[in-house]
Amino acid sequence: MEHDLSPATLAELRRPRPYPAVSLLTPTHRREPLNSQGQNRVRLRNIVAEAKKKLEEDPAVTRDRRTDVARQLDRALAEVDLTHPEDGLAIFAAPGEHQVWSLARSVPERVVLSDTFLTRNLVSAHTAERPFWVLSVSADRVTLWSGGVDRVTEERAGGFPLVREEPNFDPERQERVGDQPSNFRDEDTRRFLREADTAMGALLRRHPRPLYITGDPAALSLLDEAGSVAGGAVQIPHGGLANGTHEAVWQAVLPVLEEEARKSAENVARSLESARGRKEFAAGVDELWQSAREGRIRLLAVEENYRITVRDDGNHLVVAEEGELDAREDIVDEIVEQCLETGAEVRFVPDGTLGDADGMAAVLRY
Repeated sequence: MEHDLSPATLAELRRPRPYPAVSLLTPTHRREPLNSQGQNRVRLRNIVAEAKKKLEEDPAVTRDRRTDVARQLDRALAEVDLTHPEDGLAIFAAPGEHQVWSLARSVPERVVLSDTFLTRNLVSAHTAERPFWVLSVSADRVTLWSGGVDRVTEERAGGFPLVREEPNFDPERQERVGDQPSNFRDEDTRRFLREADTAMGALLRRHPRPLYITGDPAALSLLDEAGSVAGGAVQIPHGGLANGTHEAVWQAVLPVLEEEARKSAENVARSLESARGRKEFAAGVDELWQSAREGRIRLLAVEENYRITVRDDGNHLVVAEEGELDAREDIVDEIVEQCLETGAEVRFVPDGTLGDADGMAAVLRY
């Protein structure tokens, strides 16, 4: 399943496809008591069946394409891993291709047939997740971890993990018997960490994310001297994680992430309060949607679990019930994607942060 929404990947998803390009969205449950593989699996099978029914009933879909896309849906279904579900799934299928995306944000259940894939929920979930990299450094191994909402997992990409292959190389033995003053002073170690810096720099150019680096203070210092990536990263002086478990890495970075999130929420609240005084504040889904379409939003703040269903009465968006005719259940994601398209900054903040703004507010450009 896919997780990393790089700019290049998003551009590829948005390119036109031969009709029909099927976008299938479904919420999943990650926590007890609702988290059961059986419950998620039944929901998923049902929505795939709904997609196939739409293919059967659409006169614009030829028999060959219907067979092809149905086969792609079956292959996508087989690839779904519900062992550790997140909050939503997106399946994209078109003639000759399919993709499965796991989302750390709930999505409305829907099936859409078009000539492009529906990406707004994917974009919003990626923005809310705030993915990051963790690089764990030691004298003989550098391990890369991919981080999200509540976990990190080892990422085998970009040449990582890097392992220093040398005959009889044993840092603990060398330090114990005094073969060298420090594991981080010899030229071979410097060269090894320069390789790690180069590999990480290349990965960041392809997949830009915030970077956190863990390691002994000596390792962090040498990596800082060796190249450029450490200078733009948050350094966490915690050794032993290059060969550690994902849970140990998560526990090491969690306090840093929580402190950053707290400061970010405070900064957002101050920006919104200042905007009120300058008459550059906007709130309410209708005003925010209009402002987003006009490109007037500079900063959009969204509470993490805020959802609202609306419909267009011809002049304004008004609150509607789920399932109501012409209801738009993912208007929040629409606004998020529109703001990002016009260069706005989007911040997700803890529930309750925005007070009387009712879940979503913005600082306007003018």
